[in-house]
Amino acid sequence: MTETPPAPQVISVRMPSRLDLLGVLDHVAQAICERLEFDCDTCSKVTMSVIEAGTNAIQHGHRRDASKPVDAAFSVYPDRLEIAVHDSGSGFNLDDVDGNVTSPERLFDLRGRGIFIMRQCMDSVRFEFSDSGTVCRLVKCRPAARGAG
Repeated sequence: MTETPPAPQVISVRMPSRLDLLGVLDHVAQAICERLEFDCDTCSKVTMSVIEAGTNAIQHGHRRDASKPVDAAFSVYPDRLEIAVHDSGSGFNLDDVDGNVTSPERLFDLRGRGIFIMRQCMDSVRFEFSDSGTVCRLVKCRPAARGAG
């Protein structure tokens, strides 16, 4: 008989699409990372990725329309942290924004590094596009339990 995996603990945040509120996502992500005993480097990678996803939702998904909420759900599993950042925007063509941002001709671009940063920092980054908007799904695996092995 197959054992049913435990349901995740979920912490949800809903906030207006305002860049000055990104600190809220940062603080929530930081607190969860500390609770999960992520090291400082991993914590920084997670918080930076959450801020990038939130920034994209506010600037691109909602065009800074504060009347549209950004929803973030932090799901804690035994082996990973999953973060879903949702906006109601129509989405984008991933091929248009997923080029090599480290190439010499793009080195001094002022924008366009968010997805690259998230992919460098997280174990998985996926985008889902539907009639209800865009979801950026970030996954960071948890370190092996202390004392195991």
